[in-house]
Amino acid sequence: MPSNDNTPRADRQELAYLPVPFPKAPPKEPRFAALRTWWQEAWEEDGVLHTMWEDVLSAPEDGFRYMAPWLRAVLMVAGVSFVVLMAKTAGEVVLEGLHQLLTAVPKVQVGVDTSSGVFAIVDQPVRTYIAQHSAGLPVAASTVYTLWLLTGITGLVLGYLSRNNGVRAMWAGWGAVSVFMVWTATPVASRPIAVGLAVLAWTVLSAFAMRGLTLRRRVGRPARPARVSVKPEIHVHVPAPAPAPAVEQHPHSGCPFRD
Repeated sequence: MPSNDNTPRADRQELAYLPVPFPKAPPKEPRFAALRTWWQEAWEEDGVLHTMWEDVLSAPEDGFRYMAPWLRAVLMVAGVSFVVLMAKTAGEVVLEGLHQLLTAVPKVQVGVDTSSGVFAIVDQPVRTYIAQHSAGLPVAASTVYTLWLLTGITGLVLGYLSRNNGVRAMWAGWGAVSVFMVWTATPVASRPIAVGLAVLAWTVLSAFAMRGLTLRRRVGRPARPARVSVKPEIHVHVPAPAPAPAVEQHPHSGCPFRD
């Protein structure tokens, strides 16, 4: 007897579910595709990079005044940055050189008899005053003494050459401070003579530092009279006379017989 295919067999295992095919994964977009697309569009005829490159190529012909604003701004920022960097480097070099100059001076014995002659009347009290009052400073007493000398020499030389009021004020202040230090550090018995000689020396040097300084009021020169050129010819504009109105003549004005 033929077997019916529709009847389930005892040895046939029925599947609880049917297998479902998995969907295929979409193809991955190549890496940096968006960046590559933007790059190609930027170098087209009206692209950003193409326009900027045209601005760079035309900059030598246009000059700094008529070049593209963005290129001018870049050049200005680069120039200012270069100047600031050079100024900073130069300042560091100058400060380092000044520091080496001040620290390389010999360690003078401040406060003792290291000078002789008339100059010692002013020099030794200044050294003594600096030695007594520079103990808590971050620099050595010899450096302070060197700065004191450099200030006086600078005020004397620049005051003689430039005749600048600021330099003259610096020279006057340096002289007043020097006289004060001499007065303070000199013994009481010889104090008047030391101060008098210090003032005399500073006055003699002031003849050079204060060259050209006067207390008289400057009187301005009288102004020159203005030159007036007088020309004999006089041009008067006379308007043209208006034309006389036309007189209407009678048709028979030339005829001896009138109505």
